[in-house]
Amino acid sequence: MLLYDGSEILVEVASARITGVVFLPLLGSLLDAIISIESDWDVLIDIKNGIKDPNNRLSSWKGSNYCQWHGIDCENDTRAIVSIDLRNPYSRWNAYNNWSLMSLSGEIRPSLIKLRSLQYLDLSFNSFDDIPIPQFFGSLKNLQYLNLSYAGFSGAIPSNLGNLSNLQYLDLSSRLPYLFANNLEWMVGLVSLKYLHMNGVDMSMVGSDWVEVLNKLPYLTELHLSGCNLFGSISSPSFINFTSLAVISISYNNFDSKFPQWLLNISSLVFIDVSFNYIYGMIPLGLMELPILQYLDLSWNRNLRGSLSQLFSKSWRKIEVLNLRRSNLYGAIPSSIRDFCNLKYLNMKETGLSGKLPEFPNKTRGCDSESPLPNLTYLDLSYNKLSGKLPEWIGQLQNLVDLHLSHNFLQGWFPNYIGRLCHLQFLSMDSNNLKGSLPKSLEGIQNCGPKTLPNLTTLCLSNNQFDGELPEWLSRLENLVELSMSHNKLQGPIPASLGTLQHLTSISLARNELNGSLPDSFGQLSELSYFDVSCNRLAGSLSEEHFSKLIRLNELHLGSNSFILNVSSNWIPPFQLFELGMNSCNLGPSFPTWLQSQKKVWDLDLSNASISSCIPNWFWDISSNIVRLNLSHNQLQGQLPNPLNVGPTAYIDLSSNLFEGPIPLSNQYIQLLDLSNNFFSGPIPLSIGEFMPYLSFLSLSGNQIIGPVPPSIGHMRIAAVIDLSRNSLAGSIPWTLSNCSHLIVLDLGNNNLSGTIPQSFGSLRLLQSLHLRNNKLSGELPFSFCNLSNLETLDLSYNRLSGNIPAWVGAAFMNLRILNLRFNAFTGGLPFELSNLSSLHVLDLAGNHLSGTIPPTFGDLKAMDQEETINKYLLYGRLAGHYYEERLVVSTKGQILEYTKTLSLIVSMDLSNNKLSGEFPKKLTNLRGLVILNLSSNCINGSIPENISGMRQLASLDLSSNKLSGVIPRSMSSLSYLGYLNLSNNNFSGVIPFIGQITTFDACAFYGNPGLCGAPLVTKCEGENQDQGQSTIDQEEENDNGFIDEWFYLSVGLGFAVGILFPFFILAFKRSWCEAYFSFVDKIVNKLGLARRGATNGRNQRG
Repeated sequence: MLLYDGSEILVEVASARITGVVFLPLLGSLLDAIISIESDWDVLIDIKNGIKDPNNRLSSWKGSNYCQWHGIDCENDTRAIVSIDLRNPYSRWNAYNNWSLMSLSGEIRPSLIKLRSLQYLDLSFNSFDDIPIPQFFGSLKNLQYLNLSYAGFSGAIPSNLGNLSNLQYLDLSSRLPYLFANNLEWMVGLVSLKYLHMNGVDMSMVGSDWVEVLNKLPYLTELHLSGCNLFGSISSPSFINFTSLAVISISYNNFDSKFPQWLLNISSLVFIDVSFNYIYGMIPLGLMELPILQYLDLSWNRNLRGSLSQLFSKSWRKIEVLNLRRSNLYGAIPSSIRDFCNLKYLNMKETGLSGKLPEFPNKTRGCDSESPLPNLTYLDLSYNKLSGKLPEWIGQLQNLVDLHLSHNFLQGWFPNYIGRLCHLQFLSMDSNNLKGSLPKSLEGIQNCGPKTLPNLTTLCLSNNQFDGELPEWLSRLENLVELSMSHNKLQGPIPASLGTLQHLTSISLARNELNGSLPDSFGQLSELSYFDVSCNRLAGSLSEEHFSKLIRLNELHLGSNSFILNVSSNWIPPFQLFELGMNSCNLGPSFPTWLQSQKKVWDLDLSNASISSCIPNWFWDISSNIVRLNLSHNQLQGQLPNPLNVGPTAYIDLSSNLFEGPIPLSNQYIQLLDLSNNFFSGPIPLSIGEFMPYLSFLSLSGNQIIGPVPPSIGHMRIAAVIDLSRNSLAGSIPWTLSNCSHLIVLDLGNNNLSGTIPQSFGSLRLLQSLHLRNNKLSGELPFSFCNLSNLETLDLSYNRLSGNIPAWVGAAFMNLRILNLRFNAFTGGLPFELSNLSSLHVLDLAGNHLSGTIPPTFGDLKAMDQEETINKYLLYGRLAGHYYEERLVVSTKGQILEYTKTLSLIVSMDLSNNKLSGEFPKKLTNLRGLVILNLSSNCINGSIPENISGMRQLASLDLSSNKLSGVIPRSMSSLSYLGYLNLSNNNFSGVIPFIGQITTFDACAFYGNPGLCGAPLVTKCEGENQDQGQSTIDQEEENDNGFIDEWFYLSVGLGFAVGILFPFFILAFKRSWCEAYFSFVDKIVNKLGLARRGATNGRNQRG
């Protein structure tokens, strides 16, 4: 090797004519060079032997000419190695597979320090197996460039790197928590450093003196310390030595500090990034004064505040990127923003902007273009409180590529000037108050050549109030990739021409009013991966042609339409779906066999799909991936396999079918199991809580289940809803249910449970709805219930509970809406503390043994004093679209009704069938929102207050079987909503005020009151003859009026006859007059006929 590499040099020496005095020193230096050449080659071979190279990236490292090896650069004259670049060309984040193939690992041999001329070393983006950075790197004295970023090194950064006094570029960026630095004092020796990158290095031990240390590097130009776990305040240096600093990035840290004011004194700054911290205080206005600042990112500092009118009071002439996202801005955007001539990127998403977008009445000042913001390519004002119409100047942003205006309160119509934005790629206006029809055409298409918005790839207009039909220009967006127009009021058919947009990957037209059939042209969209037209009024047959080329389809949502799937029994779809929603489509009667090919589906909704067969065995062979299964509201039959074969943490809804047999368990931990409204029988498995401890929602209601409630159900510690109602369960309620500390709803109603209510239920502090109705429970109301402060519904009706109604109920249940203790054995008086239940809508204490008077304070029940006009669904325990719907059995209008969806409108007080006495409480008439009032079958006396007419919402009033007396107030006739009235079996007297609403009731409402008379009763009142006489006079007046009416009509008839017959007789007797008259009529008719024919011919010719 020496002879070969040195031969050229020896020849040159031999041919040189030099004296011996000169020759010897020159020969010595040349020999050193020869030895160096040999040494460099050996070093590289040694380095290669230490590196693991699975993809043979170093395959060129062979032969003698190492200066030609991959990644090696040499000096031209001495051939000394000056650069080693072994950087992985791929990033693990963008191309992981390629990165892993090309990644070098192993070790870096210490022989590297023999390369004394080495100036450049790049080992970035490799994976050196978490080895520490070699200490000997600090001995590479001539090194000017060192890049070890994301190379897999870990541990402490060696402090002897501070010996590299010639180093100008240092990049040690890493992924937390691989590399860390205990201090930065060693950096003081890097006197030549210009570029410092330490992103992702853990510097939590450094403290706040990092500013002071780095301030000693006079040539520092770029400083990157993102994601370094720096925290606390940002200290101020004693003097500013950053005279060359152009870039500072300290984002993704935990700084809890005001914005560092000392940055405002560095006039060389071009780039500032302090995003993703906890910086607070006012945004300094001095940022506007930095003369060459181009990039400013203050985003994700929620407590950083600023006034838009002040921030934009100057033009920021050099600014190109301004990111204020998630900062706290106030005020409207001022019109001065039009003069930001160089601005390319503006992000003010989620900043609290309000008001209207500015108008630009004046021309832009100081810009080459007359258009506002002439260089703007990205504008994001989404998730704010902007209102008003979109201004015209948006259509003048000729270079705009991305426009984000979603989630505001913008109004008006979709602007047709959007067509002028020829470079636009992304347009999002979803979740606003935009309305009206989409324009039939767009402006400015001629500016974009023959195509409409030729670069647009994403169009999001969902969650607005657009109506009308889908416009034709949508089908001309040739590069469209995503179309989202769901949650509007769009009507008409889906244009078949949309099926020609071959780049579409996502279509969402859900929750509109679209009708007609689905065009089969959509089956040609071979790039489509997401398709959602659910919740429309679409109908018709779906054939195999509708899906013929959808080879990339992953999500298909056709539910809540009236589609009929018409495919062959052996059809194999071209796609492999992850999500399939075809609820409320007609797929039956057989279970769809084509599902057998869908082995990747994890979300399947075939509810209400007219399927009336058994579930085939092959389905349970492919169901192990399913985590959301909804087959409810069909007529599926047979028994379910035990255990159910589903994916982990699954949601299973098989309710409202015809399944029978025992309750199945699951082979996985599942979160939701709804088997309600079937024909399952037998006992609940004793080990149900052990097999499914992570259930959040369990409903077995409406089956034929017998036996006890198994104590193991207490293992479901995170359950929010347990509904075992409407079965034949027996035995006592297990105390272990109190272990379900997250329980929101517990419904054990309509069973045969006995014993007492466990005292331990008082620990269920999150409980909102408790139903134990229609069992055989006994004992008193547990005192521990006073801990259930979140309770909204307490239904213990139709049991055998006894004792007094505790006074603490009025203090404990401040959120209680429904209190139903109907038909138990409670005794004692009504506690006046119940009037403190300010949220109470339903109070039902009927059918007990309560005595005493009705507390007048019951007229102070606040929720009953308010008229309920807005229906609110009472839903609890929401989980992945499932919930428990509150229900209540109410006695109203003489019948028992169950309310669910309109329950929030029911305001009721039922104290019937007790032993209550005393006068009718006049304060009850203060309850203006009361819909149902039932005080029947008590011993209440007194009279009905005249101001009962103030109870305008009253629909059912039952005061029967009491001792009420006096007259029936005439004002009751004005209760226009009253549909049921029962005043029977009391001591009312006088004339029934049979007017207004009272006339809608028959005699049954008034029976049993001997003193009542008049209609609708047959009993006549005293003085009825006088009334009869008066009625005779009235009848005579009516007859007189009738006589006048008869004369009126007779005169009209005579006048008509005379008007017709008089000319007739004259014309009949005078023939010349007759001929002249009919000649005149003929001329008029001919003229009218000619005119009509002429108009008709004219229309035909134009057609």
